Amino acid sequence: MIMLEVKNLKKIYTTRFGGNQVKALSDVSFSVEEGEYVAVMGESGSGKTTLLNILAALDKPTSGDVILEGKSLSSIKEREISKFRRDNLGFVFQDFNLLDTFSLQDNIFLPLVLSGKSYEEMSKRLKPIAKKLGISDILHKFPYEVSGGQKQRAAVARALITNPKLILADEPTGALDSRSSDDLLRLFKEINNEGQTIIMVTHSTKAASHAKRVLFIKDGEVFHQLYKVSMSDEEMYQKISDTLTIIATGGARNE
Repeated sequence: MIMLEVKNLKKIYTTRFGGNQVKALSDVSFSVEEGEYVAVMGESGSGKTTLLNILAALDKPTSGDVILEGKSLSSIKEREISKFRRDNLGFVFQDFNLLDTFSLQDNIFLPLVLSGKSYEEMSKRLKPIAKKLGISDILHKFPYEVSGGQKQRAAVARALITNPKLILADEPTGALDSRSSDDLLRLFKEINNEGQTIIMVTHSTKAASHAKRVLFIKDGEVFHQLYKVSMSDEEMYQKISDTLTIIATGGARNE
């Protein structure tokens, strides 16, 4: 079943004094099935971060539309956007976005607090997630007291606790060492295998090789896509590397 449809997205930014226009997205269209794990790659300035911001309802396209489970994001009133994000989307960021004055548990609870959930409900939801992520014994600690990998696990718990339709991850391994990155990618794979839909923007070929599909963005358009199917992570890694080389050397767009 198609969960997300991206239709002919275009985004043009006008510079501060209106003198120049910058085309961040030219014409992006793709769909994501429920339960997919999709990585989005591209060189700096290719438009992938703009795409993620539009999917997250943090920015609006100049034209085109994003439809999540039949609901057009452009139809959501401004005052309802925050609630829509809380109810439907989970976010994992490169820099964790945890509040240092809150314990890990309170950081994880935050979206549920904003949704008006009871403490009993929040605790009930957190227990199995914390166990799965291996953070049950550090929930009372503050972000500055734990490692980068533990911070990112807390951030993943915060994303999962709302039972989101879609998790959007922005360079989730970017601030982690190799061991913590491996742990997180293993975790993402487990979560996806349980049915969670994930879209991850990344520069990391290794991170992307764990996804089931990779979309390559170039000059504001979908340049190419790779399906993992029966490939191993190592085979997928090589395919991604080859495609990135073609992009970097000015190869022709895949039709």
